[in-house]
Amino acid sequence: MAQRWRLHLYAPAFLATLTVAIAVYAAPTFPVLTGRVVDQAAVLDTTTEARIDAKLADLETKTGTQLVVVTLRSLGGYDISDYGYQLGRAWGIGQKGKNNGAMLIVAPTERKVRIEVGYGLEGLLTDAVSRLVIGNAILPRFRAGDFPGGIERGVDDIVQVLSGDAEDFKRRAAEHASRPSGAEGLSSFTLVLIILAIWFLFFLRRSRAQQLARSRRSGWWFPPVLGGGWAGGRSSGGGWSSGGRGGGGFSGGGGSFGGGGSSGSW
Repeated sequence: MAQRWRLHLYAPAFLATLTVAIAVYAAPTFPVLTGRVVDQAAVLDTTTEARIDAKLADLETKTGTQLVVVTLRSLGGYDISDYGYQLGRAWGIGQKGKNNGAMLIVAPTERKVRIEVGYGLEGLLTDAVSRLVIGNAILPRFRAGDFPGGIERGVDDIVQVLSGDAEDFKRRAAEHASRPSGAEGLSSFTLVLIILAIWFLFFLRRSRAQQLARSRRSGWWFPPVLGGGWAGGRSSGGGWSSGGRGGGGFSGGGGSFGGGGSSGSW
């Protein structure tokens, strides 16, 4: 009788643990690749979307480079950099072997934006150049609530880089990086915050360990949920589900991504 009572007691905790574990291990579903512009978040008007699509098609015709714009309803709890390169692989943006694909990813709900760059374009659309485009062309407009304007201006700059003006953008990115910022005066304060954060985490971990030890001695212990079912590592391309590549007469060419690019938030 006591054993049956214990089973009833443990069952809700076990189900709760199982539910959380399933959520941790669940893979996100990507939107379907319906064209060069996938506006899942519905932030683009029809006219602007058509204009951007024409620019992306012209870039591919002239250079063979595939540039795709995607807006997302949600990142589903994933970091935009990890989500982005896996999305590029799932869709196969860029030509196989050349890996000349790039994406402009916007997640309005999380207020995140990223330029994801395929292996073959990392020498042109560098991390520094991507950061410059995001900081100068995109974020100021997003902060003002102008998503169509920010996206189109970002596309214009990326197209310009990929059409032959990469060196000019690299020079501007280097100049921008060399400018002094107000962050230098905060270095000591930042160091103090880091030390306090480390101390707090150490104290929290020690407290949890003590609590766990007491729980085990009292017999009220349940296995913790194992986090990290999805490692987010950049060496693996599997384990993610996709809504499919085809649709709208446009598809990726089998290109691959390795995490190159830059992210920003507003």
